[in-house]
Amino acid sequence: MASAKVTLPDMRIAVVAITAGGARLGRQLEARLPGSQLYVSRRYAGLAGDNCNSFESTGLKDLIFSLWRLYDGLVLIMATGIVVRIVAPLLESKETDPAVVTMDDAGRFAIALLSGHLGGANELAERCSSASGACAVITTATDANGLPSFDLLAKEQGWIIEDIVRVKTLNSLLLDGKEIAVVDPTGHTSSWLHGRGTITFFDSFAEAEDSSACGYVFVTNRSQQNLASAEKTLILRPRNLVLGIGCNRGTSADEIEAFVIDHLNDLSLSPKSVHCIASVAAKSNEAGLVDFAKRLGVPLRCFESTDLSLVSFPSPPSEHALAAVGVAGVAEPAALLASGNGRLLLNKVKSANVTLAVAELTEG
Repeated sequence: MASAKVTLPDMRIAVVAITAGGARLGRQLEARLPGSQLYVSRRYAGLAGDNCNSFESTGLKDLIFSLWRLYDGLVLIMATGIVVRIVAPLLESKETDPAVVTMDDAGRFAIALLSGHLGGANELAERCSSASGACAVITTATDANGLPSFDLLAKEQGWIIEDIVRVKTLNSLLLDGKEIAVVDPTGHTSSWLHGRGTITFFDSFAEAEDSSACGYVFVTNRSQQNLASAEKTLILRPRNLVLGIGCNRGTSADEIEAFVIDHLNDLSLSPKSVHCIASVAAKSNEAGLVDFAKRLGVPLRCFESTDLSLVSFPSPPSEHALAAVGVAGVAEPAALLASGNGRLLLNKVKSANVTLAVAELTEG
């Protein structure tokens, strides 16, 4: 049964072939899979066209090792047993391992072998099927039973999974037909499930935990502590918080981080839900701010002073900011602009070197 569709427009794909049939199939795939690059054993490189990269057959293991972190997906046209033995030492986590699809060189099957949901192997197998006429083989239990999966939901929505181990627990409950309580103010979970599974929706965490449900899915940017049913609770983090930050020149990433995390903790907000950091254009190359954004794995969005000056914000104007960057405020107007005029969850607070405001993205 086909898996749910996931859009993978920017997936970088390595197609590797070691036989004559594989070289011909690889050429076909490379022509029809955007973002793909073909690697063929030197002996059969002449069958694969001018765009292929050749390698010595004795170097297959080294090649795959070198491609492991360079590509989002690997299509390996060879026996599944060969692939398993080669990639076994490379496996770390379904959160970080690339998608791996194996195909026979006759083009009969495209098997989603590794990272089916989060890595996108199920969708990659289907794309290989469309490109070659192969039968896509999808073995993840939820897909095989026509059910959604919570890790695929998170991937499609761009949410962060708080604890990947809990995905298996909740997907198992879903497969077993057990009741699952869901709290999701975004409404995306309801749309995703389309009535599938034994799901009850609640408005609050307390109501969900008081129910007769066997498991819980909470979609929230709030820090959840002391959950009585933590082992059966999956927390999905929507990335919907904007940190508006201003800082003095030379402020370190460590100082910025400590100030921000302290205030997020006070608000019971999770750093995993941060969507971006927003500031003024004059700070676009500020080393501490740039480094802090990298630590969080989020973009740094900087606005011109003229744009920030058009935004109404609640705190009194800052003479210091006006003299330094030409605008009477940075943290609040930057947070509001980057959030699409969202709701301020934290009005400007400041230390000796850092100002911070937190806004929540406007839905939609």
